[in-house]
Amino acid sequence: MPNSNGRMATQDAMNPKDVRHRRTSRSRCAPLYAGLTQVAQVAKVAAVTTGVSAGRRGRRGAPPPFDAAFVARWLQGSAAEIAAHRDFLTQLDAAIGDADHGVNMDRGFAAVATVVAAADGLSPGELLVQAGATLVLRVGGAAGPLYGSALREAGRSLGTASTFGLPELTGALDAALAGIVKLGAAEEGDKTIVDAWMPALQALRDARSAGAAAALHAARIAAEGGAAATTPMEARKGRASYLGARSVGHQDPGAASTSLLFGALERAAADAPPDG
Repeated sequence: MPNSNGRMATQDAMNPKDVRHRRTSRSRCAPLYAGLTQVAQVAKVAAVTTGVSAGRRGRRGAPPPFDAAFVARWLQGSAAEIAAHRDFLTQLDAAIGDADHGVNMDRGFAAVATVVAAADGLSPGELLVQAGATLVLRVGGAAGPLYGSALREAGRSLGTASTFGLPELTGALDAALAGIVKLGAAEEGDKTIVDAWMPALQALRDARSAGAAAALHAARIAAEGGAAATTPMEARKGRASYLGARSVGHQDPGAASTSLLFGALERAAADAPPDG
């Protein structure tokens, strides 16, 4: 997801090519930085373009190869997204938490990227388990145990298989959510990670029959919408819950970082090398 701190120029001052570029950038960044109305608009635009990345390879709707390389792309892509949005995540956390979510997540996922780069011969599930253990050790606050548990449970769900399909990926993300819920005792509406993860998982299930590209695209859009939807909520879990009504009007940083992970997941599938 591109950085969205640039100023938006008026469209009548641009040539058609610039207008298309700005519209594309705005449609990808709006869910994280804008309100629910903009999220709905982005979702409508995204629905029209679903499956384009797969179509470029002549494999519209066909699942990419889900293997250790795919998991590695996801984890490394997640690290890049977290690093690019570190300050934004920290700003969100400064309003309702300890102002360290971006820094902690960046440190943890940078360590995960190092682990991935050095990994050799691990199955997809084993790689996720190792990445999860790294997050638990390297990320401070509640995020480390929560995201670490999520990745470990996802890895355990996949087991030692060298490849897997979209149903197994869905099951792994479901196991990850169960790990988060079990550890954090949170549910949808509590203004937490769950508010982005749960709608993303449901969207993935609902769109699964359309193929991997469409399903992962829908999951990313739902995660971004879920993150934006935490803004008007009153926090009922975590440090933000101490603020009570004062937590209203601020997006949950954990939900925001979850949306970045689902964005990286979609791109990991889109960036799969062509067959042959």
